Amino acid sequence: MRDTKESRLLLVLLIAIAFALITVDIRGGEDSPVDGARQAAATVFGPIENGVSSAVDPIGNAVTAVRESGDRHDRLAELERENTALKAELGSDDRNRSRLDQLEKLLKISGRGQYGIKGAQVIAIGAAQGFSWTITIDAGADDGIKRDMTVLNGDGLVGRVTTVGPNSATVLLASDPDFTVGTRMEASDELGFASGQGDRPLRVELLNGKAEIEKGDRLVTFGSQADKPFVPGVPVGVVSRVDPSGGDLTRTLYVTPYVNFSKLDVVGVVVQAPEKDPRDTVLPKKPKPEPTPTVTVTVTPSAPAGGQYQQEQ
Repeated sequence: MRDTKESRLLLVLLIAIAFALITVDIRGGEDSPVDGARQAAATVFGPIENGVSSAVDPIGNAVTAVRESGDRHDRLAELERENTALKAELGSDDRNRSRLDQLEKLLKISGRGQYGIKGAQVIAIGAAQGFSWTITIDAGADDGIKRDMTVLNGDGLVGRVTTVGPNSATVLLASDPDFTVGTRMEASDELGFASGQGDRPLRVELLNGKAEIEKGDRLVTFGSQADKPFVPGVPVGVVSRVDPSGGDLTRTLYVTPYVNFSKLDVVGVVVQAPEKDPRDTVLPKKPKPEPTPTVTVTVTPSAPAGGQYQQEQ
């Protein structure tokens, strides 16, 4: 029951009626005049009682202490079981709402990039196929999934398909140490290769050792020949650290991925690459920088004691 003014008023009314009936019931003992009405009320108000049981548990416990009725104990146990089942159902609804949100983000990112995707759900994680960072999805060859297809979610790059069964497939995550993907820096177009480091940021080696890179710069996938295993333009992550160049031929960056690999549920397999490279259009909007407050301090010089300086004789 939704917590509204009407529901709270109804709850107060029901509690008042309940206490009035309890008083009459206790005084009547076994020949209580409301014994028959109690049975009828249980049938009529059963659904309402289930809805408000969690709110009136303290009152129910007090009534049980007064009557010490075995039937009421049984009813309380039944209500507790129903309440547990209701919470489980509500939890399932919350999970479904979360999945709908993830699906909406996935559809938006695929629409901006013009990717043809097959939606799937993560059904297992672990060291399948000997890999350290993998997931298993509930889509396979029967759904048009093939080896070396790009996998993404509503945040960005998830990984690539490595093995395919009739109804499931294994995906190597971008966080795996054996994972490597070609990247392109936003705006500057500097190219590099990103490698997984488990639960640490991705390591990126830029081909230009003198490239000007700053913390907060963003990367997308560069794309592969024939779009396998990677299609272009998929968001990869944000630069969190830049190593000094030191005159080397390459430049090392550390990138925080957009995807949280420990919270994967709904993903999409790119079954059709875009006709045109989406470039940076799939990247999320940059957060607006917060203004830095400034404080102006005015200092007024004070005169020395006595009001004037005196020249020494």
